[in-house]
Amino acid sequence: MEVKPISNLLALLEYFAQRQRPATLAEIAEDLAWPRSSTHNLLSTLLAKGYLYEPQARKGYYPSSNWQQVLGQIQAAAPLPESLHRLLATLVERTGETAVLAGVSGGRTVVFDVGESPHAVRYPAQIGKCVPLHATATGRALLVQMPAADRAALLKKAHFERYTATTLMSVQAVEEEIARSQQRAWFAGAAEFSQDLGGIALPLAYPGRQLALLLAGPISRMQGRQADIAAIMQAEVQIFCAEFL
Repeated sequence: MEVKPISNLLALLEYFAQRQRPATLAEIAEDLAWPRSSTHNLLSTLLAKGYLYEPQARKGYYPSSNWQQVLGQIQAAAPLPESLHRLLATLVERTGETAVLAGVSGGRTVVFDVGESPHAVRYPAQIGKCVPLHATATGRALLVQMPAADRAALLKKAHFERYTATTLMSVQAVEEEIARSQQRAWFAGAAEFSQDLGGIALPLAYPGRQLALLLAGPISRMQGRQADIAAIMQAEVQIFCAEFL
């Protein structure tokens, strides 16, 4: 269920991230197709709380540094070490594909960090992106780390929407795929959520967190390389665990 004021707030932040310059009330209302009254209420609230300011009088609003301060405090309480980012960079260098670090947020997979492929055609992962747990290899690599009762509860509430022709459409299908993945020691994605995208995922044992690694790219490049990519990932994870855990 979408909460409209929160959805609008996030849309406003994304708007400024793309615009990267101040915007007036009229510009925001027009660009986001919002009523002027609700736009005014949202901007007035953020202005009063110090999360927006006017760099020049009557020249438009822009997010203040309060966002960075608050988010920095949140991140500092549960930081991701630089060693994990270096692991992603190493995987990109060795495979040429996009490397992703992901975790669990409710019934969804959320992207925490990304190492981008150097190829012009690549998987454009974005930090903060969320997808259903059951619909991707990454999600299943996270599900497998959960106690059976917790996994069953999440899958029971899952909405099995058909995103592509290969989307898994039942709890039984997800559990069977998890079992196959455990037998071969890696999780495979075959355009189940995003058309023409393939991926290899591994659970990543990290103290206090359920994390997973993903290497993803166009199926045309991933086909025939899955086992080799999985072997590279397993070797680098083993090195990471030996050095940093």
